Order: sequence, then structure tokens, then C-alpha cells
Amino acid sequence: MEVVDILTELLKFKSITPDDDGAMNYIDMFMDGFDAEFLEINGVKNLILTKKFGDGAHLCFAGHIDVVPAGVGWESDPFEPIQKDGYIYARGSQDMKSGVAAFLCACKDASDFKGTLSIILTSDEEGDGIYGTLEALKFLEQKGSLPDFAVVAEPTCTAKFGDAIKVGRRGSINGVINIKGTQGHAAYPEKCVNPAHQLASVFSDFAGYNLDSGSKYFKESKIVITDIRGGMEVTNVTPANVKIMFNVRNSDLSDYEDVKRYTEYVFHGFDYELSLKQGSKPFLTDENSKIVSLMRQSIEKISGVSPELSTSGGTSDARYFAQFGVPVVEFGVINDRIHAINERVCIKEVEDLYLVFKELIENFY
Repeated sequence: MEVVDILTELLKFKSITPDDDGAMNYIDMFMDGFDAEFLEINGVKNLILTKKFGDGAHLCFAGHIDVVPAGVGWESDPFEPIQKDGYIYARGSQDMKSGVAAFLCACKDASDFKGTLSIILTSDEEGDGIYGTLEALKFLEQKGSLPDFAVVAEPTCTAKFGDAIKVGRRGSINGVINIKGTQGHAAYPEKCVNPAHQLASVFSDFAGYNLDSGSKYFKESKIVITDIRGGMEVTNVTPANVKIMFNVRNSDLSDYEDVKRYTEYVFHGFDYELSLKQGSKPFLTDENSKIVSLMRQSIEKISGVSPELSTSGGTSDARYFAQFGVPVVEFGVINDRIHAINERVCIKEVEDLYLVFKELIENFY
């Protein structure tokens, strides 16, 4: 079957996180010749497909079959894909069933690969993501079967197919500061301890502060305020506390301890509580590694475009491969309508993505 046919079939599954809606079984049947192992953990379905061709390197393709809810306002049924003006419209067409279809077909068509090809699929990437690819990699580690290299087929391109490879991702640190005060009447501020006024005295030192100056592939680690609240929504009572929520998408130059130290420095002398949580850690794949070099060559040959090496965007399951020491890149179609109403993907991009992956497999050494 052609890659567009497979994509069309995958798009029909209403696989809203964490329900795969039967997509995993369909993929298992399509990938005959590959050994299949199903892992189901806390309602999350994971599928590992493996085929050994020779004694060479183990190359893994990974992705997710789950999608976000469709929302309202679509011009067509989001789970009945339609083709129009060179595009396929459906939820998950860009994020990321196009990538899944491309690597499934490329792996199925492989004939003379020198090592092992594997595929990891999960139904929980758009959610918490803790029972999906991470658990699959733990399972493979226990078996001594971790891949040597990995490709995650998330949509990565920006303006033109082939213009970007993700070679890393920033980390994510979430924080909550609760400044405590003494509530009172607004007419008698001297009898109150107003945490809003305390915050105002240091806010400019905290909001938007860069913990580092960035590096070759990473932007600055900036403190971004995401929410501020306190008080009773009345004009004559001062707040008993003010809560500030913030996020830091950190580079490889700043970490959890840096955020903690700077927060403690700014709010020194305040009566406050701080809660910090590291959602994910930054990672960077060596630009000279085999997977980056060969992916670059494959993209240039098929698209005629020299890709930029990027670390932009949020988090992805690529971080889990890095956590296990597996060099990983991300490459996929243009990202301009993911999670949006009337999500669509260019048919030619899907066909070219299949060719890029096929080229990578054929020339992997």
C-alpha cells in the first residue's frame, strides 16, 4: 500500500489520548514480518515492532498514535479524512500520523538493512506521557535491546519541507511561589502585611529574567510568569497571600538548582513557600553523530534543502531516548496546524518523508 493510503487509514481511528481505538492492532497486522510486543500500563497501549536483518546497528523509529481532542468548528469530520487541493484534512494529520505512516512504510519496504530495525508506538504522548515511550524503553533496557540510534517523526519543518531537524529540546521547570502576608482593611495598610506590595518591589528582577545567555543551539533560560493570583476580588481587603506560577524552558547551561538559587535570592526576607518541579531535562545530540549526519544527507538528497539543526519548541518523547543514552533526532512534515481546527498535511510532504526515511534506512551503516 502507498504511504498516503496507510495515513488515510490511521486517520480514521479516533485515537484520543490514551485510547488507540484499535490502531495498534491495525499496525501490527500491516507490519507482518516484524516481531510485535504489546505493553499496556495504566490504560496506555504501547507497541514495539522489531526485525533483525543483520548484526549491524539497531535503528529505531518512534512516534505516537494518540491525538488531542478535535474541538469544534471543523469544516469536515475530523476523523473522516478528506483530500482537497493537495492536502489531507483530519485530526492528527500533522501531529503525528503522517510521520508514523512514513516510517511504517519505509521499514516495511526495507530489504537489505545491515542491522536491526525497530518501531516504538504509544497512545500516551499528548497526555502525561509517563506510561508510554519511557516504559517501552525501560522494557527494552531490561532485555538488553536498547536501540543504538533513534528517529522520532514529530513535525519539525517550519516554512519548507526539509528545513529543520530537531537535535535537542529544552528542559521544562515549573514553579509556584506563595508569598504570605497579613490580611486587613485597605484603609489601614499599616496594620497589614501586603504580599502584593512585596511582590511589586522585586517583580522586575524576577519576571522575564534570563538565567543564562543561551548557547549555540539553545535560547536563554528565561523565567516566564504564567499566572498571578491573590486576594478576594474586593477593593477594601488586602490579600492574605499572593501566588505566582512560572515556567523556565531551560538550556543545558541552567538547571533546577539554578532556578532554586535565583528564586531564593530574589525573595530573600519574604515569608514564602516555593515549589519546583522538573518536567523534563534538556538534551542535545552531537551534530557530528552518525544519526544527524545521515539524516541530513537523506533530507538533502530527497528535498534539495539543507536543514537547520534546531532545538525549538516544547518537549517530545525524544527526551526519553536521550535519557537512556540513545542519540536521537526528530524529523517530520511542516508544523503549522498541529492541534488546530482543520488540521491538515501536504500529501507531497508525506510522500517525501517516506522517501527520506527509506533513504536513511538504505544508507545506514
